[in-house]
Amino acid sequence: MTAIELGLPAIGGLDGVPTTDGRQTAKDFTTDQEVRWCPGCGDYAVLAAVRSLLPALGIRRENIVFISGIGCSSRFPYYMNTYGMHSIHGRAPAIATGLAVGRPDLSVWVVTGDGDALSIGGNHLIHTLRRNVNLKILLFNNRIYGLTKGQYSPTSETGKVTKSTPMGSLDHPFNPVSLALGAEATFVARALDSDRGHLTEVLRAAAEHRGTALVEIYQNCPIFNDGAFDVLKEPDERERRIIRLRHGESIRFGPDGEYGLIRDSATGSLRVAEVAETGEDSLVVHDATAEDPTLAFALSRLGGQDLDPAVTGIFRSVARPAYDDLARAQVRQAVNAGPGDLQALLRGKDTWTVI
Repeated sequence: MTAIELGLPAIGGLDGVPTTDGRQTAKDFTTDQEVRWCPGCGDYAVLAAVRSLLPALGIRRENIVFISGIGCSSRFPYYMNTYGMHSIHGRAPAIATGLAVGRPDLSVWVVTGDGDALSIGGNHLIHTLRRNVNLKILLFNNRIYGLTKGQYSPTSETGKVTKSTPMGSLDHPFNPVSLALGAEATFVARALDSDRGHLTEVLRAAAEHRGTALVEIYQNCPIFNDGAFDVLKEPDERERRIIRLRHGESIRFGPDGEYGLIRDSATGSLRVAEVAETGEDSLVVHDATAEDPTLAFALSRLGGQDLDPAVTGIFRSVARPAYDDLARAQVRQAVNAGPGDLQALLRGKDTWTVI
């Protein structure tokens, strides 16, 4: 799905973001730093996808910023030849918010992991989403703490045996897409690290969205949680399990499109059915631009921990004023109103004198 199909503006037309007519390539966004991730880490695939996407956006390198927190994914800014900041644990959205409000000329990206974003950073994440700050958040989800050597994370499956849960995790995991939709995020999507074409497609739509765009990326940790998403990469299982959302199209999947999603007549919830039995007209048509997030949320609840099925693509993409645009408008309004009266403020009705 492209941004044009969703009715979104091209990124070159976004106010305050300078563009360049000069040809940039992925090499222009590559630093001289050695990429230090473990062999086979899914982060390599995401890095390659982002480097290949950015030249197509037409934004000058000096007007792009990557801000990260703590974790393996948070090394990302070192490997991007743009401005960047490796910040503190869980606080990347807060730092990025300040930058987005103060510098409308920048395209601001947050790179975070399931531990960084959903544990210590959970509060910052949900408020960034509800405020609709003009940020692009890439949430790398490998269902484990990788940098600190294999403890369970907020997205680890119930019963997961790790160094910190030797008898199995008792926690029920977060569903990042459901969480984002519950926080009233205006753009929510999911992609798989190994599906380069689809990942790039989703990232471009996120980049062209005005407001907070969250993309959850299923990403493999080959050392501490190897194979977490292998079932979605095996040819037979991939075709049977993955539901790829397309705006305006009936939701169907399977090797020959033999399965689809319908509304259960008894409960009203979504369920998988064989198209041959129910008919094409019974299938749910995906509407990513629906103001009511009910369908998007129902789609996010499918599959669960066993990834059967696994829904990918853009769940929601709606227009709402961005927080930073509104904040700058307030500042302009205050400036245009002329100088204030400090003494009148200090001596106002709510002023108390204590003697």
